Amino acid sequence: MTEEKMEDRSIEADLSDDHAESPFEDGGMGESEAGAEQTTEQLKSELQEAVRAGREFEDRFMRLYAEFENYRKRAAREAQDTRKFANEAMVKEMLPVIDNLERAIQSSSCRENTQEDASVRILEGVTMTLKEILKVMERFHVKPIEALEKPFDPNFHEAVGREESDEYVDNIVIREYQKGYLLHDRLIRPAMVVVSRAKPSPPAVEEAVSDDHGVLQETGEE
Repeated sequence: MTEEKMEDRSIEADLSDDHAESPFEDGGMGESEAGAEQTTEQLKSELQEAVRAGREFEDRFMRLYAEFENYRKRAAREAQDTRKFANEAMVKEMLPVIDNLERAIQSSSCRENTQEDASVRILEGVTMTLKEILKVMERFHVKPIEALEKPFDPNFHEAVGREESDEYVDNIVIREYQKGYLLHDRLIRPAMVVVSRAKPSPPAVEEAVSDDHGVLQETGEE
């Protein structure tokens, strides 16, 4: 055998040995591919879970939105009904007052009554009706403002005039043209009043004055 052939066989043997070691290396590459494939599967699973959670959140949001819309419409209807029938309780309280006023008118307009009797019945009926109306107002926390002979208060009174008075000091309500009313503690109408202006006091009369010569001279009309 020639030396060239022996060298070729030696090279082939080396190549065979290198190739024999390659399964170990191929095994390492297989593990990397397996790890990459496992990571891909994990990412796919996580993506699917995220998509499922997103759909659940979307479904929950749509249900909450639908419930909110129903609540908003219901609240709007209730608010409208409240505004429409806010005075229902007061109206029911006023109906007996109207009934009594109608009966008083019918009684006073009877032909058998004289003019004097009719006037008396009308006055009695109006007086009773006013008392009933004030009771209804009181039940709804409406109360009149006490103004007469009270100090003028611009928060509750509206002055429409001033009159001199020798009975009252300045800024006292001496006449009331129209009553004022409060709803709870809120002013709903001020009282229209006339306020006093005290008359000026007459100048004091000195009994005597001294002239330049020290002589006392009485003052006043003779």
